[in-house]
Amino acid sequence: MSQQSQLIEFLQHELAVPTEAIALGLRRSASSPNLLPIVLWQYGLVTTHQLDQIYDWLEASIMT
Repeated sequence: MSQQSQLIEFLQHELAVPTEAIALGLRRSASSPNLLPIVLWQYGLVTTHQLDQIYDWLEASIMT
């Protein structure tokens, strides 16, 4: 499973980000997939607290 797929699963199951919100974020960050968390935040689809959780998860997933 790719890291992006794992991130999407984390967003859906741990943070309860709606599928539609993730789809919008993916469309808006298509040219730079690494920007998905920032795009979700910019559009108000995740809070700053959730953004911190996303980056904590990303950091932990890189370490494993």
